[in-house]
Amino acid sequence: MLGAYFCTVINANTKTQNKMKTVKVFLAGMIMLVGSIAVSAQDRPMHEVYSMMVFNFVKYVQWPAGDNSKEFVIGVVGNSEMYTTLTAWYGGKPKGNKTYVIKKFNNASEVTDCQAIFIDSSKSKEFDAINSKVAGKGTLVVTNGKGLGSKGSCINFKTVDEKLRFELNQQAIEASNLKVAGALTSMAILI
Repeated sequence: MLGAYFCTVINANTKTQNKMKTVKVFLAGMIMLVGSIAVSAQDRPMHEVYSMMVFNFVKYVQWPAGDNSKEFVIGVVGNSEMYTTLTAWYGGKPKGNKTYVIKKFNNASEVTDCQAIFIDSSKSKEFDAINSKVAGKGTLVVTNGKGLGSKGSCINFKTVDEKLRFELNQQAIEASNLKVAGALTSMAILI
């Protein structure tokens, strides 16, 4: 009987330790995310900052179940430097049982299914056409164009007091059938 008590205590301690480890890993990830915004924005070209941020956003989003493809596609519309950076840094790397694939699209007519898509400010005029094309398909739409957060982008980069921030449109997230971790929501400017 005493042995059963000690096994229960050990199991409870192990579960508590595992939860604490998970919390520590999560907090470390969030510190890296926030730190990358602050430090990287000063020391790196913007296409590298955007690349890091999009990759980090993906870590805190849950996509609908049932996608059996072997690829996790991140599309880039209108920013060749960002496409090159994402491909070099993340292309071909694993994401769970999938592999990151980075695709470059020159305009809305070329856009195909993606789990995430970045629309550069140079292509802001094509936002409506691109957003319509991926609507309801479980696509995280990320932009850096003025007013695109309010217009329906899931996440939109914005400069506030000379610091890079991001807007999160909760209705757009829900319409895309995505779920965002509370930690990411807590750092965003909510729309």
